[in-house]
Amino acid sequence: MTVEVIAVGGYEEVGKNMTAVKIGEDVIIFDMGIHLDRISIHEDTDIDRMHSLDLIERGVIPDDTLMKDVDGQVKAIVFSHGHLDHIGAVAKLAHRYNAPIIGTPYTIALIERTIKGERKFKVNNPIRPLNPGSKLKLSKDITLEFVQSTHSIPQAVFPVLHTPEGIIVYALDFKFDNHQKVSPPPDYNRLRELGRKGVLVLIVETTNATNHTETKTYSEKVPRIILEDLMREPLKEKAGMIVTTFSSHVERIQTIVDIAKKSDREIFLLGRSMERFCGIAQNMGILKLPENATIYGSPKAVNKALMKAEDDRDKYLLVTTGHQGEPDALLTRIASGRTPFNVRKGDNVIFSAPIIPNPTNAANRHILESKLKSNGARIYANAHVSGHAGREDHRDFLRMLRPKHIIPAHGNLEMLVSYGELAEEEGYRIGNNVHILRNAQAQVFNGE
Repeated sequence: MTVEVIAVGGYEEVGKNMTAVKIGEDVIIFDMGIHLDRISIHEDTDIDRMHSLDLIERGVIPDDTLMKDVDGQVKAIVFSHGHLDHIGAVAKLAHRYNAPIIGTPYTIALIERTIKGERKFKVNNPIRPLNPGSKLKLSKDITLEFVQSTHSIPQAVFPVLHTPEGIIVYALDFKFDNHQKVSPPPDYNRLRELGRKGVLVLIVETTNATNHTETKTYSEKVPRIILEDLMREPLKEKAGMIVTTFSSHVERIQTIVDIAKKSDREIFLLGRSMERFCGIAQNMGILKLPENATIYGSPKAVNKALMKAEDDRDKYLLVTTGHQGEPDALLTRIASGRTPFNVRKGDNVIFSAPIIPNPTNAANRHILESKLKSNGARIYANAHVSGHAGREDHRDFLRMLRPKHIIPAHGNLEMLVSYGELAEEEGYRIGNNVHILRNAQAQVFNGE
């Protein structure tokens, strides 16, 4: 029985992640994501009315037309976590496969919201939640296991396939964080057990592979301390206050509201994507909002909340997206005077997010900060740590799993090769047991 790993998307870029694994005649698909930067898609952008072929043509979603040439039956579509570069194309592609959609309960809730909003296609695939630490038999020869992981979104897991030829681990995306508020630590013991049982292939993210200075990614405990220090005095001032971060970073949102709940300010979580990620997390009991916190999603509700904050700015804390300076995001519209809330001299703006490194984001963020400063705001930047493993975390990961073969993923060619160089430091060799793939390429293994 042969094992074939097919790179569908995410092997030439950061985004539109999709991988197929063929074991004998059975095929398992991992993730169906979108490319967030290709047409300036961000968390508030609506692609529900666009056709999949147009999106493929523009490089926004994976080109899965190659799957027509894969001789096998798709048994499952498995999602590692709920970020849009992993689930964003599910409503455009999943209906092509007669297979169940599987993810953790929070990931499934986000997928169901995406499917509900779809306007072009009907997605009638069976949907099966699977808890971290649980297993599900997919076929006679394949069992799926979800191993607890941590990332910058709740209920991220390592999907693991148990096959007659060995174990296959799909590790997109993760960090090793022992101090999160809403998620337990990774299951290190289980990872080591898998290593002892025999991992045939590790498919692994490369987000921080080129960063030689950040050797290990710090815990969410670090931005908690930073935010406590940054927010303490501004919360007391007679001025407006905004904190901007990823709406999907429920862990960070929990930190922000926990700090602010002790103040006299009412907390407004603003925007459609805040309502999507945080509203679902609150309904599931993952996010615990204090009594003085409210989520406003629709444009009308957001504007009403902003009108209240404009009149009594020292009584409210606004938590928004728009930290990259996206032209239509809420913070950009606030800074440009296109909302009922206007930034004034003395207002405080905290960025709990980095600049995602590409020229467009850097330019947009520079313009955003310039507008905020010209209006008199005081800016606190980069109260943040990465949600992705650093190089030394990857080294630990390799030593836990001891895979026979490695396929770097979730990156451009430079990132994939950088991970290969790191693996070579651990005794692997590019071209021998480290396999650099491009989109539409495949690697075949015989369990050796």
